[in-house]
Amino acid sequence: MPTAGAHAAGDTEENTLTIAVSQQVDSFSPFLAQLLLTTSIHRLTYDYLTNYAPETNKPIEGLAESWEHSDDGRTWTFDIREGEHWSDGEPLTAEDVAWTYTTMMDDEAAATANGNFVDNFAEVTAPDDTTVEITLDEPQSTMLALDIPIVPKHVWEDVDDFAEFNNDEFPVVGSGPFVLTDHEPNRSITLEANSQHWRGPPNFDRLVFRYYDDQDAAVEALRKGEVSFVEGLTPAQADALDGEANITVNNATGKRFEGFTINPGAETQDGVEFGDGHPALRDKTLRQAIMFAIDKDEIVETVYGGYAEAAEGYIPARYEDYTWEPEGDDRIDFDPDAAETMLDEAGYEMGDDGVRESPDGEPLELRMHVHNDDPARVAIGKLMAEWLGDIGIGIDNRTVDPGVLSDALHAGEYDLIFTGWTVNPDPDIVLGIHTCDALPTEPGTMRGDAYFCDEEYDELYEKQLAEFDDPDRRASHIRDMQAILYEEAVVNVLTYPNAIEAYRSDQIADIQVQPDPGGNIWGQDGYWSWWSAEPASEHSGAGPPGWAIAAVSAAVVLVVAGTAALVWRRRAATVGDRE
Repeated sequence: MPTAGAHAAGDTEENTLTIAVSQQVDSFSPFLAQLLLTTSIHRLTYDYLTNYAPETNKPIEGLAESWEHSDDGRTWTFDIREGEHWSDGEPLTAEDVAWTYTTMMDDEAAATANGNFVDNFAEVTAPDDTTVEITLDEPQSTMLALDIPIVPKHVWEDVDDFAEFNNDEFPVVGSGPFVLTDHEPNRSITLEANSQHWRGPPNFDRLVFRYYDDQDAAVEALRKGEVSFVEGLTPAQADALDGEANITVNNATGKRFEGFTINPGAETQDGVEFGDGHPALRDKTLRQAIMFAIDKDEIVETVYGGYAEAAEGYIPARYEDYTWEPEGDDRIDFDPDAAETMLDEAGYEMGDDGVRESPDGEPLELRMHVHNDDPARVAIGKLMAEWLGDIGIGIDNRTVDPGVLSDALHAGEYDLIFTGWTVNPDPDIVLGIHTCDALPTEPGTMRGDAYFCDEEYDELYEKQLAEFDDPDRRASHIRDMQAILYEEAVVNVLTYPNAIEAYRSDQIADIQVQPDPGGNIWGQDGYWSWWSAEPASEHSGAGPPGWAIAAVSAAVVLVVAGTAALVWRRRAATVGDRE
């Protein structure tokens, strides 16, 4: 299979953009997929009701061309594009949208990945081929940010078990700008351009996501021109690539946070306790003292080489409408002396061995689970173990495989555990995982990464969800929620790492970042990047730029769709899944 570099060398038949990845596929089913790789692929292979503007992250049209809602916000009407088709040539209508949402409402397995979006839906109907009506139990602020891939009813209505069907019969029938045509486990995932897409065909004929177990190997492949794009660079890798011929480094503001959660006592929604978290961690004073002992600025400098921002609020600073930071006496800054004073006054006496004891006589020896596949997290773990040891908290630094870490989380058998989430332009998903409803119904079924439950937080969550017509008030509720997370110190944010990426400028002439300027290429918003990317070769074989022909694409669909020219509840995501 030729690479983009091969085309630049003279192969004019096709252009392939090759992307280095390391994350495995969880499922190609939009009802099940939780990992960033597969949800990103779904952005490319299925249409969504709306999309996000690449420049501003604000909602714009997608499969729906326009919409309106009733005065009370309980009824929403979406106008669906007329004359659209699936990649197998079958008509795409409002009935496909209604069927997708209704199936998620009626089948628990179909709600695995995105069920939170439809929890509040009372009814979804399609009065005609181009109209979808959604009736809500209560007003819902996320109606223009329903991150749900629309699937073809004529394919999926024959599925017997949504929990088992992985949607891996190729080519997969979709409606997005690319068609998923092949998957070789641990080797590659292939997508072909959908020349019939209403927004206009992509400029590259093919996308190949190629696996590399080692990040250094991926960087070397970039140097050799064997891949077109690499994400997740370390500062050292970025510095080494910067200035190299035919390589462009993109240092974007971060859209994810890195941090850790503290086990305050694992329990189910019914209050049944399980796991073996250290009982002293139920004490907010101890949890806050742990945070006073951590030097976030030092992490930014020594671990990230300055390619990150010290974080306090739960929403990264790039989302300026929602980001928050504490002020005055509410701040928990690096102050180990304050941490020691807090612990002394709370009765945590220092032992002769340098490890404190809780008022109940339990040594403050805590297990800390850290991902062994992330150099930054490994380095942060070592620093934290040293800093906490300085204030009399012993740390058993368990640098383990992510699977071992995930098992410990679900069993409640940990004390501190590392986490990180990519935040979408609408933050509802990452806020919802800390409601009391996110606690497990039984051990192993949680849909968050912390056993956090707070009545005031839940009330604010419901308020922000209901603010469908007052974005400023909604933002105020979201900032208040972050203040609660910060004060309770169960969910602890450390940094907003920059998104450091690089691509071959002799293979990719131009590519869209999001937001623009200053944004990243890779991520769930990669829709715009891969659709807009222009081959560097003047013999692209991809036709005129998609931006130029979007206006006429609908007419093209009507003419040639019949030829079938192109014949795959994030709510359950857990620690590290949103890599």
